[in-house]
Amino acid sequence: MRIGFAGTPAFAATALKAILAAGMPVAVVLSQPDRPRGRGLKVELGPVSALASAAGIPVLQPPSLGTTAERAPLTAIEIDVLVVVAYGLILPGETLSWPKHGCINVHASLLPRWRGAAPIQRAILAGDAQTGISIMRMDAGVDTGPVIAQVRLPIGPRDTAGALRERLAATGAVAIVDCLGQLERQGRLHATPQEEAGASYAAKIDGEETVIDWRASATTIDRMVRAFNPAPGARTSLRGELLKIWDAEPASGRFGAAGTIVRADSKGIVAACGDGALLVRELQLAGGKRLSAAAFIAGHRVPAGARLGPSGS
Repeated sequence: MRIGFAGTPAFAATALKAILAAGMPVAVVLSQPDRPRGRGLKVELGPVSALASAAGIPVLQPPSLGTTAERAPLTAIEIDVLVVVAYGLILPGETLSWPKHGCINVHASLLPRWRGAAPIQRAILAGDAQTGISIMRMDAGVDTGPVIAQVRLPIGPRDTAGALRERLAATGAVAIVDCLGQLERQGRLHATPQEEAGASYAAKIDGEETVIDWRASATTIDRMVRAFNPAPGARTSLRGELLKIWDAEPASGRFGAAGTIVRADSKGIVAACGDGALLVRELQLAGGKRLSAAAFIAGHRVPAGARLGPSGS
């Protein structure tokens, strides 16, 4: 069985590594073009293209797949199935019909819930108790194809998007290897159409969504902090300077006006919310390093009564 693989970030590289470790032959890898990274803005290989190159697998990196000329180098390669994991480019209909057995996607949610670009963040923001991996046969819609397999995972009360992504990546890697093994043995994969009932869309995270509204409950703000860690970070401001909060925990009780700093000591910075308060343990000023609350307080004046947010002082 000749396998094609399409993916770009570390989440996808975990699946590709598992496929290769299982001894399954990958004929070609598609990945988004490598981009400048780091302070020096040097062009570096992405996680998938680096892994494929090290394994001696041909890597194709078209900037898009919108034209016949862009698709021609791909479709000239004979493959039985294309595994798609966080590729980042839309596959047009001609590409979906390119492999003998079609295209199979590894998606980080329990479809039909959280179709779209940001299923991990959306699940945390919504307070979902569980998520999972769906292996889906791709069609022309956005994550609307029939589901081949699903694996459920709990979302822990302190899970960040980064921690949950790692667990989902590992789970998805095992699931796709199992599905490919079944396809090789049986020559087909059974898939069940998705029901529209319960469907929801995980839109890409917008920058404005990352700004903390301290009038919200401590539980809501805590979910923001966890959903936007490791990127892009939940944002607020202190004395007009951009401040990102990376680690926090809700506290119950009454604490005064929303955004007011109630206490700042070695245990953390306590800020009042619309309901409850947030105990901030790790934060970062624009241009600075991520610091524990104790280290931050040692270098910056954070008096009780100061305000967080656009009107803060």
